[in-house]
Amino acid sequence: MADTPDVRPVGDLPDEIGKTAARELSLNGITTLEQVAAHSRRELLAIHGVGPKAIAILGDALAAEGLDYEAS
Repeated sequence: MADTPDVRPVGDLPDEIGKTAARELSLNGITTLEQVAAHSRRELLAIHGVGPKAIAILGDALAAEGLDYEAS
């Protein structure tokens, strides 16, 4: 298996989401918390490599900025 480049940091996304989630979000054009907030949890969970742990971490980061996920 080839090494996956570490793409962090990505925009203002927290490093704690992990390199796979950061890479996959970036590949889907999501590099800021504002862009995360434009999606529902369900939409983000449908992206390969973005799991419940990343969603929880992103949710905390959104709340700290006064943002929330888009309603599904």
